[in-house]
Amino acid sequence: MKVTINKLACSTAVLALMAATPVFAQEVQTGTVVPPVDPTAEQTQAPVGEQEPGADQDIVVTGLRASLERAQSLKRNNSSVVEAISAEDIGKLPQSSVADSLGRLAGLAGERRSGRISGISVRGFREDFVGTTLNGRELIGIGDNRGVEYDLYPAEIVGAAVVYKTPDAGLTAMGIGGTVDIRTVRPLERKRALIGNATFEQNGMKSKNPDFKDNGYRFALSYTDKFANDTIGIALTAATTSSPVQDNYFSVWGYDQAAVTSGPNAGKYVPQGIDISSRSRVLKRDTLAGVIQYQPTDQFTATFDALYINFKDQGVSRGFIEALPVGSNGSTVLSANDTTVTSARTTGFNSVIRTDPLDKKGDLKVFGGNIVYKATPNLDLTLDVSRSESTKRDTRAESYAGLGRAGLATQGPNNLRTWTYTDKGLMFSNNSQTFDDYAIVKLAGPQSWGGSLAPITELNTPAARAAGIGFAQAQDGFVNTARFDEYLNSARLDANYRFEDSFLKSISVAVRYSNHKKSKVNQGFFLTAQSYPSDGPVPEDARRGVADLGWVGLGNVVAYDALGLINSDFYRRWDAGSLEPDRLGDTYSIHEKVWQPSIKADFESELGSIRMFGNIGVQGLFTDQQASGFNALVVSSLRVQATPITDGAKYTRVLPSMNLNFDMGGGHTVRFALAKVVSRPRIDFLNPGSSVKFSNNVANVTNTNPALGPWTSRSGNAELRPYEANQADLSYEYYFASDGFISASAFYKDLRNWNVQTTTVRDFTEFYIPGYHQAVSSDGLTVYTPATFQGINTTYVGGLKGSVKGIELQASLPFRRFISALDGFGVTGGAAFTKGKLDDGSRIPGLSARVFQGTAYFEKYGFSARLSANKRSKWQSEDRGGSNSISAVNRSGQTLVDAQIGYDFAGVGVNYLDRLRVSIQAQNITNEKDTYTDTASGLTTRNETFGRNFLLNLTYALF
Repeated sequence: MKVTINKLACSTAVLALMAATPVFAQEVQTGTVVPPVDPTAEQTQAPVGEQEPGADQDIVVTGLRASLERAQSLKRNNSSVVEAISAEDIGKLPQSSVADSLGRLAGLAGERRSGRISGISVRGFREDFVGTTLNGRELIGIGDNRGVEYDLYPAEIVGAAVVYKTPDAGLTAMGIGGTVDIRTVRPLERKRALIGNATFEQNGMKSKNPDFKDNGYRFALSYTDKFANDTIGIALTAATTSSPVQDNYFSVWGYDQAAVTSGPNAGKYVPQGIDISSRSRVLKRDTLAGVIQYQPTDQFTATFDALYINFKDQGVSRGFIEALPVGSNGSTVLSANDTTVTSARTTGFNSVIRTDPLDKKGDLKVFGGNIVYKATPNLDLTLDVSRSESTKRDTRAESYAGLGRAGLATQGPNNLRTWTYTDKGLMFSNNSQTFDDYAIVKLAGPQSWGGSLAPITELNTPAARAAGIGFAQAQDGFVNTARFDEYLNSARLDANYRFEDSFLKSISVAVRYSNHKKSKVNQGFFLTAQSYPSDGPVPEDARRGVADLGWVGLGNVVAYDALGLINSDFYRRWDAGSLEPDRLGDTYSIHEKVWQPSIKADFESELGSIRMFGNIGVQGLFTDQQASGFNALVVSSLRVQATPITDGAKYTRVLPSMNLNFDMGGGHTVRFALAKVVSRPRIDFLNPGSSVKFSNNVANVTNTNPALGPWTSRSGNAELRPYEANQADLSYEYYFASDGFISASAFYKDLRNWNVQTTTVRDFTEFYIPGYHQAVSSDGLTVYTPATFQGINTTYVGGLKGSVKGIELQASLPFRRFISALDGFGVTGGAAFTKGKLDDGSRIPGLSARVFQGTAYFEKYGFSARLSANKRSKWQSEDRGGSNSISAVNRSGQTLVDAQIGYDFAGVGVNYLDRLRVSIQAQNITNEKDTYTDTASGLTTRNETFGRNFLLNLTYALF
């Protein structure tokens, strides 16, 4: 099915004109459009329609069942197709985080990154293609792109969240996948409360790094009150978090079919090298949030809110990075199957102990003001202004150690290992060297990786020449730092007029202006120890013991404070921006100015016994995007030459939408929706700059395959237009209880413009500099010149088409509706079956063909228990690669299982104790790992194991 947008736009206009006239021929009085139910109301509100027996009694439902009722009311009474979550109480979402809760909604899927659910896919589109708002205002993130990192927002500040799968013209932020609106509490709709929350966290997998803990905490205090005869309301929240993660990290560089060239195993896949480490990190986050409401009369309401989040994500990675060479004649192969060498003995490599400190810091500030003035009984005027700003500094450093500096006569021997391919990745045995003795480990680079340091004349010392080494052996580490700065200013003016006794219930005309800028500075520094051209031991005051890599058969390695050494004068720094072109080539600023006029009509009518309601409208998108960056390459001076460049585009899009709903009575509702939706181009794609880079690793320089050789170039495209899709939705919903429903929906998205990364083979001969574009062996004795001058150029283009379609099923089943003896028991769950691809056969980022969610719960007499499972099939994601670049990765399917038990003391009748609620949660009960696979071979390229996690939560209401 294809939706013709021109026809839809015409239909929108015709229906709007017809709706402007009252329906005189209809004698039956029409109903009213039901506003969304307040998710933070003091008592649970029953949905519109038939109530359950006993609904008129004074029964107050709390906890998870109250949360389900509120979320269901939000879903049922919205004129769009939505999913919703609602807090059980102030600061208590059904799951432990906003991201985790969203990932359990039908049609959505959470993505675990670095041990935490952070990303969200909506209908197969990852968060870069999902609009996100906070109280209806467009929200910026602290990520690399447009996507919001949902785990950044503590549960304590959230009253509810609504996911719009079908848009209306009034949404300020739209996405091809949908729109997520995070809603904070409104104090005038709350009763007075002061609630404290304490959570204690324990990793099930002990820290393998001696200087990091495996336990953490979260403390929060929420205060809500009303003053001046309930005309002034305030809500304040303060929260602090320290949350640890442990990670057994296994990765291979890739699989080479040219490693064995003769014998029965020639041409089979062999792992090229490894990056294996024990990782520990801790997220520290401080949050302050406040809301002030002022309503002196029914005609005037002013709301001001502010949010401040400061976070630090710090950690360390300790392990090995090294090649796994095997005999080219297959003599060291121990076992193989039809396609892959499954076990072998390496021929030797001087192992590199790599200690990588991780130091990510940032903050987010959001300020907003909203004024509603009822000019007449039928006319509301609304002014909304906001400013958001964020900064992030992401540092990922590297410090090298081993058996001595490369090229020195005193360097220790190569290390021999036996490896075996298993379902957990490679397992090692019979290692010829150990690396847990500070007496033999030297703090210097064991490999000749310093080819980019050729212009640094300070390294060509008499002592270095006497030792037979030079710049190639001078790299002892590296510091990658990416700095992101972003702001968004916006203002929106809205006029809403309500009609009486008319098919047309209201019409809203709005205009919004936003000014958005995001910049990235890609910095890097080569590190050379002050001991160069010699090497030396790890300083005594930096020693921390040993890190455990026994889980992969690599024993223990020395553990030292690399970050402290890097921040001291232990290393000399050389600016990579003057040596590597992809630093300035990936430094840019994107500036967008957008006007969004819109008109939306809400309508309602009775068609016999059927209540029809919905909305129809159109939104304009007038965009001026400008970008600046650098074209960078290394010239004959062996330094980077960077030329500033600016580019951009202006474009206009017309986005019609229609949501048509039929309340059939008895709890049955049918919904139909049509819309054109867009997602603005990815930020990193809009970088107008470019770079030409040469890799001086021996493996690359000697490879004749352009895709695996040393030459690469990359450029962005500041003239890209938005991702665009025409979409249609059809759904059926049956509400049989205030907390019970079943639904089925189908959707189709016709992708009309998709921006993609594209690669071509190009010739790099014009950039060749003899004596510089080369590689040096680890002993410094052999120089390799490029085996090919062909390489890969990467850029971004639009115009690709495709489609995504899917079916979603969900249910919320309270068992008391079927068997009264099972009062308190229930299940909720959903299933999504999605199919989609682009016309060139490539995958949609974030799309899993199958996603399942389920929660079984019991809640009664103050006791609660629940068991939840999320399962999704394989999908394509992305990850931070070398030089701070983003690259696509293939993730295997996974199933995450959590459980929780709790008790609410409200009914025990004991003073002070009746304000306490206690819960214990276990996460990742089955110890599911994150697995990544190679596109060509299907073999595992990465495994991350995080272990189980346990949380004890205490919530206490002081009043």
